[in-house]
Amino acid sequence: MSVLFNSIQQVTKWVEQNTDPDVKDLWFMGSIWPVTIVVVMYLYFVLKLGPEFMRYRNPFNIDRIVMIYNAVQVVFSLYLVKEAFRLVWLRDDYRFYCIEKSKDDPELAKQQVFTVWLFLTSKFLDLLDTIFFVLRKKQNQITFLHVYHHTLVITFGWYITNFYPGGQVAFFGTINAFVHVIMYGYYFLTIINPEYKKAWWKKYLTIIQLVQFVITGLHGLITVFEPDCNFPRIIMLFAIPQDIFMFILFWDFYKTAYVKPKKIKQ
Repeated sequence: MSVLFNSIQQVTKWVEQNTDPDVKDLWFMGSIWPVTIVVVMYLYFVLKLGPEFMRYRNPFNIDRIVMIYNAVQVVFSLYLVKEAFRLVWLRDDYRFYCIEKSKDDPELAKQQVFTVWLFLTSKFLDLLDTIFFVLRKKQNQITFLHVYHHTLVITFGWYITNFYPGGQVAFFGTINAFVHVIMYGYYFLTIINPEYKKAWWKKYLTIIQLVQFVITGLHGLITVFEPDCNFPRIIMLFAIPQDIFMFILFWDFYKTAYVKPKKIKQ
């Protein structure tokens, strides 16, 4: 037990010492405990406590809350895309193969770091997706893909934000935020008119997500082999396999939801 306690103390101390100074005073940063507690509570609620609580209850009618939530997500994601273009993509020093934290302009660096932290905050907000599924008794939508995706993104997102907020990850953040504009926009429409759940273009939401993983994976691969880039390669070496794994999971979902049903009909 003492060995475990000492190991936890060492990890906690290491995180505190290596946290990027630009984020140490922001929520959830500087310590491994806040994000760990959130993730553990999320998993416990959606996998055990929530389903048990709802077992003998009728689904909660929270359509209005979910509709407002989806609208907020669309606006928040649009803001993140706008800020990414303003602070990174449209700048003269933008390099597709290597984006580094701004060193010559402290004010710009501060804005970039804060936007990365806001993106992480949006990932915490995403966790409400699953909680709403539980309260509406849509247990079939709480799949391994869904839970793993949310858990991975928030965990990896915290790691990047805490130790290297900014740089090359802005590419993934922008693409992901743009995808969320489309995704939550669709969810918003399905609350207004449930018939949209059967829309012919629904499958393209998954296709867009698949394309996202291909683009971000290739972009990360370019960075790994770019010699003139100071962005930590260890981040990309971890992110690329995850991109591949997520592509496999989403592709399996796409085949199950849209390819196999067609073959059965034929």
